[in-house]
Amino acid sequence: MSQTIYAPMPLQARRTEYASSVAASIPWTIWCMVAGIVSGEIGGIWDISWHMSIGRDSFWTPAHIMIQLTGILVGIACGYMILTTSFAGGPAARDNSVQVLGFRGPVGAFIAAWGGIAMLASAPFDNWWHNAYGLDVKIVSPPHVLLSLGSFAIKVGALALIASLMNRSGEALHRRLTWLFLFVGAGAVAHLSVMIIEPTWPVNLHTAGCYLAVALVIPPILFGSGWGAAHKWGCTITAAMYTAIGLAAEWILPLFPAEPKLGPVYHNVTHLIPLRFPLLLIVGAIVADLLLRKLGDRTAWAKAAVVGPAFLLSFLAAQWPFADFLMSPASRNWVFGTAYFGYFDPAGLLYDPYKFVVQTRGTFLLIMAMAVVASILMTRLGLAWGDWMRRVKR
Repeated sequence: MSQTIYAPMPLQARRTEYASSVAASIPWTIWCMVAGIVSGEIGGIWDISWHMSIGRDSFWTPAHIMIQLTGILVGIACGYMILTTSFAGGPAARDNSVQVLGFRGPVGAFIAAWGGIAMLASAPFDNWWHNAYGLDVKIVSPPHVLLSLGSFAIKVGALALIASLMNRSGEALHRRLTWLFLFVGAGAVAHLSVMIIEPTWPVNLHTAGCYLAVALVIPPILFGSGWGAAHKWGCTITAAMYTAIGLAAEWILPLFPAEPKLGPVYHNVTHLIPLRFPLLLIVGAIVADLLLRKLGDRTAWAKAAVVGPAFLLSFLAAQWPFADFLMSPASRNWVFGTAYFGYFDPAGLLYDPYKFVVQTRGTFLLIMAMAVVASILMTRLGLAWGDWMRRVKR
């Protein structure tokens, strides 16, 4: 009787197959991506403050460099994952991957790679745009939108990559990855909160448009990451980390000196100006986590129909009276930061920055009804995404 002897796999192939089938530790590629995301978060917050305090004096500011470093670090990590899986991966590595344009790799790597390319492409586009249309144009310009989309795609890709590792890891590693997963989710919440900065500015906190903006933008990522982590306090931890990011920016930035280099100058700025006190999303997140546990095995639509409006209305119940406080003299200090204004802001000269925008009752109720419907639909989207991340292994 003959015996078949199998040739040993090459060392690199064995390593790649083992790493792709059962995650033994957090790979350097994930740490590289997270480092890029952190660099982008710091750079983005710093860049907004730079514009409010100094103006756009040059493309080569430290904040811009930190933002673009995100695309470089993510490109290195994703390029390595895609190339090694395509040309040096064993059967298990290829089975746990998808194919795009003839290359193979984790689905999250392709998403994040596109984001990195978009971010890097936005740099020369942004420089040309400013030279053509002005040094300090509005934040919602085509190059800024491309940059924001790329940055958000990187976070989505990172969440997918970490989720796939979580679903192929043991208990100890799973716990570490869960915290990393929720941190990236919190960064995505912070990212989107900047995108809705205008409707959620303090003067608009008593308008229904503020709550419609939150209902449309926040639930998909908050519930996607919170539910996807399969942690009983996933949404709360994500919202708490978002709050910590916002408070750190508000309390640290004013410690650094700065002065305007553009005009007109309406305020005598002597230090970096922070953006604003973070939204009280954590209140709605706590309510959402409690309800998600209580609802148990109910259908996803049933959960969304309860959790979405509960999140929105509990957020409104907390943010509305807190907005009254933010308009009072008691909040005009370094803790709550309502006395900070950009050098170009004619607050106190052309308008009252401590007076709410007023809506008619009919307009308010109509838009709030739209916000409730949006909260259900967007919560359902977030839960669907979270369910997918609980299963993904590619």
